[in-house]
Amino acid sequence: MNTLINQLAEELANRIRPTIPLSIDLWNYEMIAAYLKKSPQQVRQRYAALPGFPQAIRLPSCGKEKGHPLWKAEEIITWAEKYKEKRVA
Repeated sequence: MNTLINQLAEELANRIRPTIPLSIDLWNYEMIAAYLKKSPQQVRQRYAALPGFPQAIRLPSCGKEKGHPLWKAEEIITWAEKYKEKRVA
C-alpha cells in the first residue's frame, strides 16, 4: 500500500508545474486578455496601443521577424490597477 501511495505521490509531483512568480513571468496577448477579462483582439487593438501601456519584450528569433510580443505580468497588473475607481464619500 505504501509503495502505491509513494508512486502516486511521485507521479503527481512530476505532473505539477512550478508556479512562475508574477515578478518574472511573461504574458502574451491571451494571458493578458484572461487577466483583464477581455478578448485577445481587444487587448491587441485597444489596450496595447495606448501610450501608457507597458512596453513589450520581443525575444530574438532565428528568422528576420521579431519575436511575438510579451509583457512582464507585474507591469500589466500595475498598469491595470492605476485605473481603480476612487470611492466618493
